[in-house]
Amino acid sequence: MNAKQLDAIQHRKGFIAALDQSGGSTPKALRAYGVEESAYHSDEEMFTLIHQMRSRVITSPAFTSEHILGAILFENTMDRMIEGRYSADYLWEVKQIVPFLKVDKGLEAEAEGVQLMKPMPGLAELLQKAVERHIFGTKMRSVIKEANAAGIRRIIDQQFEVGLQIAAAGLVPILEPEVDIHSATKAEAEKIMLEEIKKHLAALPAETKIMLKVSIPTEDGFYTPLMQDIHVLRVVALSGGYSREEANERLARNPGLIASFSRALLEGLTAGQTDEEFNRVLAETIRTVYEASIA
Repeated sequence: MNAKQLDAIQHRKGFIAALDQSGGSTPKALRAYGVEESAYHSDEEMFTLIHQMRSRVITSPAFTSEHILGAILFENTMDRMIEGRYSADYLWEVKQIVPFLKVDKGLEAEAEGVQLMKPMPGLAELLQKAVERHIFGTKMRSVIKEANAAGIRRIIDQQFEVGLQIAAAGLVPILEPEVDIHSATKAEAEKIMLEEIKKHLAALPAETKIMLKVSIPTEDGFYTPLMQDIHVLRVVALSGGYSREEANERLARNPGLIASFSRALLEGLTAGQTDEEFNRVLAETIRTVYEASIA
C-alpha cells in the first residue's frame, strides 16, 4: 500500500470522482455526453470513445488534487493510457489523485429485496493486475431495494467476504451496499444495514482498512458512527439518481460524508463543447461538489 496515497485518502479534503461506467452503463453515459450509439459499431469503438471522454475530464485543468482525492476507474480504462502513461499512473504521478478500480461484474436478479453481486471468478487475477498497475483500492456495488433483514444480511456478508480478499491482496476495498433512493422502506433498510456493517467491523483484524460507499442517508448524520470506526478510512456517498443540486444539498447536511459521484459529476458536459466551455462547466461542478463534501 502506498503510504502517501493512504495519507491523502485519510487526511486530505475533497471527494472521489467515479469514472467507472462499465460496458452496460457506457452507452447511457455517452448519450448524456452527446455521443449517440450510431457513432460506434463495436465494443472496442465504444470503449475508445468513453476513454476519450474520461481522458478529457482527467486532463482538464479543473480536475486537480486541490478538490479531488481519488478517481474510480473501469478495468478497460486502467488498461489504457493517458498522455503516454497508464491511467492510474497519470492520475497519481501527474495529478496526485489516488486511483481506484471497479471490480464487480454487475448484479444478480433481485431476491429477498436485494441484488447481490454476480460471481467474480477472475477476481484474484484482476487484483494482481491492479497491484501491477499501481491501483490503491477497489470498488464493488450491490443494491438494497427493500428493508428485508435476510436479504440485507446476505448483501453485507458478501461485501465483507470479498472485501477481505481484496484487503489480503494489498488493496483498500470500497464496499458499496447501495440503498435504492426510491425504496419505500429506505430509512428502515439503512437501519438494518448499519447494524450488519457494525457487526462485521467489530470482527475485522485490527490492521484491516476499508472504505464504504453509501446512498446519502434519509436521516442526516446517520453514518457518523461508521466514520469513527478505526477500520474505516472514509465514508463516501453516491448521488443515486438525485440531481447534482439535490445530491449536494443532502450531502452538505452530513458532516464527514464526502461525494463519490458519477452521473452527477459529468452532468452538463458534452462532446461538442469547446475546451474552454468544457473546463468551465467541469470547474463549477467540481467546486459545488467539493463544497458540499467539506461542509
